[in-house]
Amino acid sequence: MIILTGGAGFIGSCFLWKLNQEGVNDVLVVDHLNESEKWKNLIGKKYYDYIQKNDFYNAVVHRQVPKPEAIVHLGACSSTTLTDANYYIKNNYEYSKVMALWAFELGVPFIYASSAATYGEGENGYNDDDTGLMKLSPLNMYGFSKHMFDLWLQNNKYLDKTAGIKFFNVFGPNEYHKGDMRSVICKNYDEVSQKGVLKLFKSYKKEYPDGGQKRDFVYIKDVVEAMWFLLKNPSKTGIFNLGTGKARTWNDIAKSMFAAAGKKENVEYIEMPDYLKPKYQYFTEANMTKLHAAGYNKPFMELEDSVKDYCGYLKNKTYL
Repeated sequence: MIILTGGAGFIGSCFLWKLNQEGVNDVLVVDHLNESEKWKNLIGKKYYDYIQKNDFYNAVVHRQVPKPEAIVHLGACSSTTLTDANYYIKNNYEYSKVMALWAFELGVPFIYASSAATYGEGENGYNDDDTGLMKLSPLNMYGFSKHMFDLWLQNNKYLDKTAGIKFFNVFGPNEYHKGDMRSVICKNYDEVSQKGVLKLFKSYKKEYPDGGQKRDFVYIKDVVEAMWFLLKNPSKTGIFNLGTGKARTWNDIAKSMFAAAGKKENVEYIEMPDYLKPKYQYFTEANMTKLHAAGYNKPFMELEDSVKDYCGYLKNKTYL
């Protein structure tokens, strides 16, 4: 049995799809199904049981859960705009510590989600070398809560027992439920395909033209391949970046979307909300040396190809 927390979420449900593709159906899915339509991500997936997050937490605390083969802990609050620090601490830090300590007690592999948000503005680069953790300065509480857990593992010398994944800008099917946290592609596909226009934030740094802000956009199908590699190779431990290693602009995203929709390029640059300006990342690019050195060498899809593939799902409103 594999325990998959956050298994109904975006990355979690797509990893469940990958597990099923590999013939792995003995999965205990843990999540928090609320008012959203996240439950739709589980339709058609194979798993042996589902349990709500709080019930699972209590069962683990009282050691009422059978020993799994591995724990893949993706469950967390992924919103970057909430202001309740206590909520982040409880869900992203304290919950993760309980899961990790249980995995160490059982001696089973523990894979967990960190985030590229831990890098902040990137003033110290995007190198996942463990020795540079203390230098990082996240821009929001979400990133800080993930950073706190990374540091807790390091301070307690647990990094050699875990595989942490710093996800960069992941996009793809099954993110429909994420509201404002959906990718620009997901949020704007209908407007691009029906009205032929895409709105992007203006730039407020002279070194970046409007739409020229750069991110490491990585397709979910590539992400789950790398996750599968880490699950199958539990000796590969530490914190790993997971992006393409190649930053692309928002204008590149726009061009790819218009091409996929068969529309003429028409981008409208709009003002960024004031609350977002001090927290906005203008550049992210994963240094992928560490994951490649661990033996993962599958090529990542080019942005244009992955956007085209994703737009097919968005057009038909289908899931992975």
